[in-house]
Amino acid sequence: MTHDTDFSTRLDDLQQRVTTAKSSVQAAAAESDAELRARIDQAQADLARSIENARQDASLAADHGRATWAQLKADAAAKTSAAKTNIDKRIHQLDARVAADDADWAEADAADALDFADWAVENAQLAMLDAVQARAYADRLTPAAANA
Repeated sequence: MTHDTDFSTRLDDLQQRVTTAKSSVQAAAAESDAELRARIDQAQADLARSIENARQDASLAADHGRATWAQLKADAAAKTSAAKTNIDKRIHQLDARVAADDADWAEADAADALDFADWAVENAQLAMLDAVQARAYADRLTPAAANA
């Protein structure tokens, strides 16, 4: 398992992010407009940073995928020539290689899902902060509109 697929740690981090987002939204309900604006600006900056990190990770994964594919083709050619001397051994090695590649792809898919969940938490936090600010603004305007 690679450092990018340490699921337990990533899930713990995600759980902490959810807790932080929840606390942030709860605290925002009692903040002034300026404090809410600052909190929203910070959440937008965090979300933008997350999106950029995801783009970079996707680019690296694509580069890695192309290199892996070229390596797999080279490996397959070498295995084909070795097949004439030891078919049973080659089949066993191919099965192990396919299983290892399947595990690598599954770990990458899980890491992508965690990245999406991380983005979703940031997006949800931003949406909730925006809703809190919109409600606070509407509540401030309601008495003014009733008096007009």
